[in-house]
Amino acid sequence: MGNEAQVMASVYQLKSRFQNLLRPVTNLLARSGVTANGVTVGAFFLSVAIGAACWLISDPRILYLLPLGLFLRMALNAIDGMLAREHDQKSALGGFLNELGDVLSDCALYLPLAFRADFPLYPTVLFCGLAVLTEFTGVVAVSQGASRRYDGPMGKSDRAFLFGLVGLLLAYGLPGFLWVTALMWAGALLSVLTIARRIGRSLEELEQ
Repeated sequence: MGNEAQVMASVYQLKSRFQNLLRPVTNLLARSGVTANGVTVGAFFLSVAIGAACWLISDPRILYLLPLGLFLRMALNAIDGMLAREHDQKSALGGFLNELGDVLSDCALYLPLAFRADFPLYPTVLFCGLAVLTEFTGVVAVSQGASRRYDGPMGKSDRAFLFGLVGLLLAYGLPGFLWVTALMWAGALLSVLTIARRIGRSLEELEQ
């Protein structure tokens, strides 16, 4: 509870409520023999498939896949965590898959968008690079003796919300390259703030 109280306004704060909604599905999957690691790998391949489709198909309507796919990916990420914690499936391999899978999934899903005409190349690539650094910072906190940091304002869930919203608006037919460019720059700046905040919170935790 203490960690969440320190998190800057972020979609991540809704995580516990989202998990409660998914718990019946998670319990059913556990009884069916589905593993946390299997769900993690499945979420990665889902991201690869959506990213490839958005790269190869120029029709803006393909971007409807972004909000749909990102919502499903968030659900899978929540489910794999609950399978690990609540159904005795925690493992060292699972820890690696979870952290690496999140970063690789983000790259596979978001980087291809930079090569679409409706997304700006450099701000989108910068945003994706800073996303990697954001998650790396959260993991480095653990190596220094602090807890894994999930502070916002631009964590994994927030990036998913932002890209999902942009994809939905573009797919619906909202024209405009400038507003997408502005949002990508805003995402990059908020990522820098998030990195600084995670470092700061980690140092505060270690000083206590």
